[in-house]
Amino acid sequence: MNGSQGVAGASLATTLKQSNATLENVADLAGRILLATLFLLSGLSKIGAYGATAAYMASAGVPGALLPVVIATEVLGSLAIIVGWKTRVAALLLAGFCFLTATIFHHNLADEQQLIHFFKDFAIAGGFLVLLVKGAGPLSLDRRLS
Repeated sequence: MNGSQGVAGASLATTLKQSNATLENVADLAGRILLATLFLLSGLSKIGAYGATAAYMASAGVPGALLPVVIATEVLGSLAIIVGWKTRVAALLLAGFCFLTATIFHHNLADEQQLIHFFKDFAIAGGFLVLLVKGAGPLSLDRRLS
């Protein structure tokens, strides 16, 4: 190998490394947005259907008085995840929220739809646990403020 091939190879390796880092940064941000948007929309919809949501919670044995806490958890937690602020704390809270939701509202595992919702909630909790361990990534307020 001559000197110019070595320089070209090093340049290609540097370009690939930069492309990989860019892809990882964008994927971290996109993943946070996709994961959290579900909770943002859910929390906002509960505000619009407050009475019906409180009644549904009560039918499952959860006091409707907890609805403001549920809404705050979903809306504020999702916004924190999206912008990457206190991401690990928000991810832990939303993972716990998913586990509680699955066990309280989707415990009839003989019903196929409930079974799917149960495991969907657990899968989403798994995504939040990965975020808890990994953090928000470079495109976040957490990184900017550190």
